[in-house]
Amino acid sequence: MANNKSAKKRILIAKRNNLQNRFYKSSVRTLTKKFLKDLESYKGSQNIADKEKLQIVLNSIYSLIDKGYKKNVYHKNTAARKKAKLSALLKAA
Repeated sequence: MANNKSAKKRILIAKRNNLQNRFYKSSVRTLTKKFLKDLESYKGSQNIADKEKLQIVLNSIYSLIDKGYKKNVYHKNTAARKKAKLSALLKAA
């Protein structure tokens, strides 16, 4: 247990950052799963409305990844790799 004021503050800050990091990472994972599911349905139908829906989900994933990078949740290369992988999947469909 922390004995001084600065150590107690660091514990609180670490908890806050942990929650923030977990929010960004879990949200990106959840949206990625939704994107992949929608991508499979688009591959079967080739419907324009499905492609627009995919683009909206992809934009929201990009936004979360960029915000996570800005807040040091993701390393620069990790964020770029995640975005490139998703865009390549969409382009291949």
